[in-house]
Amino acid sequence: MLKNSKFPIGIFDSGVGGTSIWKEIHQLLPFENIIYLSDSKNAPYGNKNKDAIIDLSIKNTEFLLEQNCKIIVVACNTATTNAIKVLREKYNIPFIGIEPAIKPAALQTKTNTIGILATKGTLNSELFEKTSNSINKNIERVEIIGKGLVELIENGKLYSNEMTTLLSSYILPLIEKKVDSLVLGCTHYPYLIPQIRKIIGNKIKIIDSGEAVAKQTKNILVKHQIINIEKRNSVHHFYINKSKKTLEMLVSKDDKNIKIFERDF
Repeated sequence: MLKNSKFPIGIFDSGVGGTSIWKEIHQLLPFENIIYLSDSKNAPYGNKNKDAIIDLSIKNTEFLLEQNCKIIVVACNTATTNAIKVLREKYNIPFIGIEPAIKPAALQTKTNTIGILATKGTLNSELFEKTSNSINKNIERVEIIGKGLVELIENGKLYSNEMTTLLSSYILPLIEKKVDSLVLGCTHYPYLIPQIRKIIGNKIKIIDSGEAVAKQTKNILVKHQIINIEKRNSVHHFYINKSKKTLEMLVSKDDKNIKIFERDF
């Protein structure tokens, strides 16, 4: 395992959505250098089979290891639920995963009904099923496959009429089901929160995993004594294998400490 505390944190996702996780980690750990890998060419992972997801996750990990990353955050629910066990067995480096925060939702619900908006790959995974079975059996889960949402975000159509129509078709039925918590099971989806709020108002609590992932990343860095204690401006490199236009829209491209590269991998 790489013990140099000055080495960067690595993050990968099946696209630009994991930048929502990057923002949380950067906010909590402002002096950590970060390398972010956006596999937008293969997005979304949620429509792929388990073997394909594992292969892509290994490829992404190899890229980040070549950049001397000291820890890797799998900022993709589908990759976590399908591949993180394999990654942890294969590589001698800490991995931080992310999965839908259904346990917090289950603890907070008053109506005993929670909504989960996620990809098909996440909802059909063994890890998701295991987590779901661990919550109170009296709680109803309304699971929604957010088909098409990732593609629209990746193509820069975050605020398009097409997005509004599609999102409404997924979210409005939750109100009829008396859901009081909505779990966002994809790292792309936090970017949809303002639009979701317009549809459901403030009566339904929206839960995502970003803050918890950032805290866990810090905990693991401290545990392995690889947290960066030098208080210098951090450097952030973003790699994407498609057009960087959408990525530039989501991160501050004018920040001199941020560099975005288009690169085939």
